[in-house]
Amino acid sequence: MILENVVVGIYQTNCYIIACQETGNGAVGAVIDPGDQGDLIIQKIKDLGLNIKYIILTHGHLDHIGAVRELKEYTGADILIHEKDAEMLTDCSKNLSVYSENRVIQPKADRFLNDGDKIRVGNLTLTVIHTPGHTPGSISLKTDKYLFTGDTLFSGSIGRTDLPGGSYQQIIKSINEKLMLLNGDLLVLPGHGPETTLNREKVINPFLK
Repeated sequence: MILENVVVGIYQTNCYIIACQETGNGAVGAVIDPGDQGDLIIQKIKDLGLNIKYIILTHGHLDHIGAVRELKEYTGADILIHEKDAEMLTDCSKNLSVYSENRVIQPKADRFLNDGDKIRVGNLTLTVIHTPGHTPGSISLKTDKYLFTGDTLFSGSIGRTDLPGGSYQQIIKSINEKLMLLNGDLLVLPGHGPETTLNREKVINPFLK
């Protein structure tokens, strides 16, 4: 498995590029949360020689979708997002870019994701976990070793719930009743900041006490 983290934009969003080398057609990959600096992400894709099949969005805020159009035009990949966040792609008031210098309007999703869906990238499988709270359609993505949590769970913290559609009760429920039931050794790869593990968060995260 190939795993690259490209930190992009003024919000320092973690954009993850994942790929599976175990296919007969070269390395097939996906991009998770291309939040900004599409040229930087595309260059990394070129350097790795990847065939990008999917653009997967953990939620619809501007700092996670800012380079979707560039990636779509370059790769032709399908755009995947939970249905409850789908309108955020095309509505700058809902993705909050209406309050920024550059309003973000992206192409519509090619496919809606639901809890329990499997996304196959070559021989790599990502399981979709619906984790509402930061946004209604926030998702996490699990492999056998990694857990991509978007803006649901951070190292020592959780995602904001004071933005439109956010809910503190929902995000705590999502973390406790879905994420914390998983293998504690999973490496948590959040939407911002450093990696962690579920076991570590059980000990150090003040929101989970």
